[in-house]
Amino acid sequence: QVQLVESGGGLVHTGGSLTLSCEASEEIFPTLTWERHGPGQGRERVATRRPGGTKNYGDSVKARSTISVGADKKTLYLQMNKLEPGGTAVYYCKVHVFPGLDYWGKGIQVTVAS
Repeated sequence: QVQLVESGGGLVHTGGSLTLSCEASEEIFPTLTWERHGPGQGRERVATRRPGGTKNYGDSVKARSTISVGADKKTLYLQMNKLEPGGTAVYYCKVHVFPGLDYWGKGIQVTVAS
């Protein structure tokens, strides 16, 4: 079982930047995703990195965010720039091993103040 722990969240002002980290208990190779759950909103996919390196971003963060994996192959990052109040949410990292098997972190709060 893969253990995931997010860090790097907190309070940032509109227009600011933040980098979230997700440290895994072992090397991670499957499809990796950051999702967020904002107040009064459903869960939204923010960014996905597939095993071959392909990256996809949600429309709300496209061109302002970057998903990457550290050289240790155990840390997933999400760099977010030009943050907007709509970015206030709990952010989760997810490792998708195969259909029916996903591992989630417990989430970390990001608050964007206007």
